[in-house]
Amino acid sequence: MQASRPLPITRDLVLLGGGHAHALVLRKWAMTPLPGAQVTIVNPQVKAPYTGMLPGFVAGHYDRDELDIDLVRLARQANARLVIDHAIGIDLERKTVQLGASPDLAYDALSIDIGITSRLIDLPGADKHLVPAKPLGTFSIAWDTLIERAKTTGLTPDIAILGGGVAGVELALAMAYRLKTELAGDGRVRLIEAGDSILGELRPRARNVLANELARSNVDVILSTKASKVSEQGIHIASGTQLVEANFVVSAAGAKPHDWLEQTGLSLNDGYIAVDEHLKAIGAPGVYAVGDCAYLTQAPRPKAGVFAVRQAPILFDNLHAELSSRQPKSYKPQKDYLKLISTGRRSAVTDKWGVGLSGDWVWRLKDRIDRKFMNQFRGVMDMPSTQLPPKVADGVSEYLQQHESPCGGCGAKLAQAPLTRGLGFSSKSMEDAAIIGPADHARILSTDHLRAFNSDPYLLAKIAAIHALGDMWAMGTAPEAILSHIILPPLASEKQANMLREVMAGTHEIVDASGAKIVGGHTSSGAELTIGFTVSAPAGCKIVRQNGAQDGDVIVLTKPIGTGVLLAAEMRQVADGDHYLATIESMLRSQATASTVLAKAATAMTDVTGFGLAGHLLNILVASGVAAHIDAQNIPVLNGAIQYAETGIRSTLWSSNTTQIDRVDMSDGALKDLFFDPQTCGGLLATIPETQIIRVLAEFAEHDEPIWTIGYIKAGSPMIDIRDRYSASGRKRLGN
Repeated sequence: MQASRPLPITRDLVLLGGGHAHALVLRKWAMTPLPGAQVTIVNPQVKAPYTGMLPGFVAGHYDRDELDIDLVRLARQANARLVIDHAIGIDLERKTVQLGASPDLAYDALSIDIGITSRLIDLPGADKHLVPAKPLGTFSIAWDTLIERAKTTGLTPDIAILGGGVAGVELALAMAYRLKTELAGDGRVRLIEAGDSILGELRPRARNVLANELARSNVDVILSTKASKVSEQGIHIASGTQLVEANFVVSAAGAKPHDWLEQTGLSLNDGYIAVDEHLKAIGAPGVYAVGDCAYLTQAPRPKAGVFAVRQAPILFDNLHAELSSRQPKSYKPQKDYLKLISTGRRSAVTDKWGVGLSGDWVWRLKDRIDRKFMNQFRGVMDMPSTQLPPKVADGVSEYLQQHESPCGGCGAKLAQAPLTRGLGFSSKSMEDAAIIGPADHARILSTDHLRAFNSDPYLLAKIAAIHALGDMWAMGTAPEAILSHIILPPLASEKQANMLREVMAGTHEIVDASGAKIVGGHTSSGAELTIGFTVSAPAGCKIVRQNGAQDGDVIVLTKPIGTGVLLAAEMRQVADGDHYLATIESMLRSQATASTVLAKAATAMTDVTGFGLAGHLLNILVASGVAAHIDAQNIPVLNGAIQYAETGIRSTLWSSNTTQIDRVDMSDGALKDLFFDPQTCGGLLATIPETQIIRVLAEFAEHDEPIWTIGYIKAGSPMIDIRDRYSASGRKRLGN
C-alpha cells in the first residue's frame, strides 16, 4: 500500500496587484483551492484599502483598520505567498513578471489588477508637493499625518483638491466635515476644476444635491482653472501669474493607466489592457486583467469598483480553468449601477436612472453594503486538520491534541533539554559554533537551517542566511566560506529550477553583502521547503565566547524580541499585516556591524534564537558562573507581540523553553512569556564592561545601529532577576 504524500506544484498563478477582484479571488481560492497550483499575490503594501470606505475614513467615520484588507491574513488563508513589491515589466514570451526588488516570477497564468494612477503626478513639483488620491494607502497615511500635525502643532490645514469629479467632491466634503468636527472648523477646503463645471459624470438631480452640499460645507469651487505646477506655496495656475495657496494638495483628477504597461507588448486601449469576454488579455496567452487597469473590448464600462467586484467570480472560475485545461466563462457586465456618494456627514446621495435620492438612510444603506463587503475578509478561516486513520499507535491522538501545527523558523528547533541530553552536551559547553584546528590556524564552523514558515523562497533564503551567519557574528568573527543545504518541496521538474533560482537570489543578496562566498552545497527533494547553511570563518585574534561575563558588566541587546509569537499569530491568521512586515524587516537586519563593534569590548556574547532571551542569557550565566539583573522596561519588544501574547498565542517551542522558568524571578504576564519566546534571526546579546559601555553606545549611534541596555551582571548563582528598574547599590539606569 502506497503512503499518502503531498501533491507536487505543477502550475504557477501570479496575481499582480491587491485590488478588490484579486482580494475576492484569494478568498474564494481559500475555500476552493486547485491542488497542484501555487498562488502568488504581488502588492507594494501588505494592506489593500477598500475604495468604497475611503471618504468615510477621511471624514473620521471609520478607523484605518476598517478600511484595509489585510493581504497577509488573506494569503495565509489561501495558502498563497505574498510578495511585497511592485511590477516593472512583463515578458510575455518567457512568461515572467519583472519586479522592482525581487527576482522575476514565472507564471503559467497571470492576472493583473493594479488599478490606475493620477495624470497629475507628472506636474512639475508633484513628486514633492502633490498627494494623489490613489494609491489609497499612500493617501491615507498623508491625510492622517496632516490631521495629527494640525492637532499637535496648531497647523491650519489649507487644502486644495484638483479634480471636480465624484472622487474630488467626495473628498472635499469629507475633509470639510473632518475639519469641522475635529478642528472646530479651523482650515479651508477648495475644489479646483479645469473645466467649466463639476460632476459631469452624474445626472442633474444628484449633481444639484451635491452642489448644495458643497455650499453648505463652505467648500470653495474654482472652475476653469488648470494647474501648471505645484510648490510648497500651493498650486500655480497655467498662466503662471496666479497662485492658489495651499499646504496640502490632493489630485483626484486625470486618472491614467500605469506607464510601464506600454513596454509589455500587451494589447492596450488608450493605455488600458484590452480584454475579451473571458477577461483574458487580447493576444496574450495565460494573461488576464480586471478592475480599473482593464478595458472591456466587448462592453466598455466606466472605471468603478463595482465592476471589479462583479468580475471576481468569473475571474476565479477562469483562472481555475486556465490552470486545468477547462473552458472559460463569459463576463457580462451590467449596463448601469447604483452610485452611492458620501456627503461628508453621515448622509449620502444616490445616482441611478435619473433618481437623486439623499439622506441619512442612504448613508446607512451604503455603510451596510460596505461593511458586508469588508466582513468577508475579517476573522479566522478553518484550516484543514490532520485526518487520522481508523487505527493508530498509542499516544498519537494525545500528541496531536497537545501539539498544534508546528511553527516554522526557530520555533521548529529541538528544545534545549532533549538536545543537550541527546548530544551528551552540558549547557556549559554549548557555544554558538565549533572551534577546530590548532590555535594558530583555528577555524570556526557552524551549521543551521530553517523550516519554512512562509511560502516565498526568496524571502526565506535571506532570513535563513541571516540566521546562519548569526553564529559567526555572535563569536565576533566574519563569515568566509558557505555551503548551502536546500530541501525543495514536491515540484514539477521545470518548477524546481525556478524555486532554486529564487532561493539562490536571496542567498547571494545576504552572503555577498557579508563578504563571504558560497563554495558549494547540496540540494534534495522532501516534504517541505527547508533552507540551511554551513558557515566557516577564521578564528582571528580574539574569539568572543559565552563564558566571560563578569560582575558589573552591562547587558546589551541589538534587536527586539517577539518574532516567535508574531510568526505563530500570523500562522493562526490573527496577526496584523503591518506587525508581520515589521517582524520580517527586523529578522532581515544584518548583525555584521553590531558584531564588529561589540567584539572589541564584549566579555561574553551570543545570538538570541530558538531558546529565547531567557535561555540564551542563562547559557551565558551558567558558562560564566554569574547572575543577572534585567530592567523589564528596557527590553525591546516588536509591535504586537505583547498584544498576541496576552491572548495566549505561543510558538510551539515556548513550553519547552519554560522548563528553566524556576531560574527567572519575574512577575507573571505577557512580557515574562515573551522572555521565553523562540526568536528567528534575533539580535546579539552581549555583556560589556561598564567602563566601555558609553563608547560602545556612541559607536552604535555613529553607525545608526540600534542597541538597548537591558540590565547588568552580578555575582551569584545563575539566576535572572527581572524588575521594572535597576535598584542595586544606587546604580543608575543607562540610556539606550
